[in-house]
Amino acid sequence: MITFACQDIEFSDLLRCSFNLNKTQYNVMMFLLRTDKPCTATVLGEKMKLDRTTVQKAVKLLAEKELILRYQDNLDSGGYTFYYKIKDKDMIKQRMLNIVDKWHEEVRKEIDKW
Repeated sequence: MITFACQDIEFSDLLRCSFNLNKTQYNVMMFLLRTDKPCTATVLGEKMKLDRTTVQKAVKLLAEKELILRYQDNLDSGGYTFYYKIKDKDMIKQRMLNIVDKWHEEVRKEIDKW
């Protein structure tokens, strides 16, 4: 837990705020962080007890934010399946640090103006 300006900030809040994640997106991301295997939206939905379309929306936005990878497996019988896995955890950490550094710089500028 981080304390700032009389407020306690949980790491989950910092992560969610850094990437503007809603609760479902955050939970999907955390699930993918804990698993070594890529998952389909259907599997994520079943394991997380969420509707598949809810998961699909979450993974779409997480992929757009470049927090997870989406790749396609072409089926022999035609069609395809999308799989999702977390992007490099160290890269995500570095992005968070950059976001916090930028925020810190902006706070310093505002204090200096005062």
